[in-house]
Amino acid sequence: EIPLIGIDLANASELLIELLVEDAMDPSIFMEIAKANLNRREVLNILLESPETPDDVKRFIIDSKGLLDKPKVVTTKIYKTPEQRQETIFQRIQRLSVSERILLALRGGKDVRTLLLRDPNKEVALTVLQNPKITETEIEIVAKSRSVPEELLRKIAKKREWIKNYNIVLALVTNPKTPANISLSLVNDLRTKDLALLEKNKNVSEGLRAMAKKLLRARKAH
Repeated sequence: EIPLIGIDLANASELLIELLVEDAMDPSIFMEIAKANLNRREVLNILLESPETPDDVKRFIIDSKGLLDKPKVVTTKIYKTPEQRQETIFQRIQRLSVSERILLALRGGKDVRTLLLRDPNKEVALTVLQNPKITETEIEIVAKSRSVPEELLRKIAKKREWIKNYNIVLALVTNPKTPANISLSLVNDLRTKDLALLEKNKNVSEGLRAMAKKLLRARKAH
């Protein structure tokens, strides 16, 4: 797995910094960016102009020797709808390199994660699953998706913490794209009412439906 430490924000492009600032995963990233870029005025100005940047970070930048110019006037980007905001982020993400998208996948907020989970590069999408702020609700959505790469479903199934979540298990078992060995290994964890629905679900394999039927009979016998 890609470690969270050692990410070089000092060499990140301005576009990547803008995206990290705009959809921050964690408030601590603002100070991290500032400290790594005290000699890059253009990056410091991005932080100073952003309404998302915490006041203590702005004070740190202004007081530091790295900034010789007076800060610019703080401006706020206005998006008419959430859909327009997503589209704007999406368009900018397309201009990033694969390595930059991987960094963004590790450090980005929810909007960025949602977009990068659909990235055509599987490594980028897989890296989103390593983002420490990703929620189990987001994982459940991925587990239900029939359009994500199979590798993402395999990775979800390997993480013990996520498999403790019943909704994620149910999503994996009932997703026709989930590899058969994973579905079959999890089917016994389903509640009886969900097993009954699975037995009748024509979207899943015959083998899985047969296993559900067998388990239902066994439970009724007890």
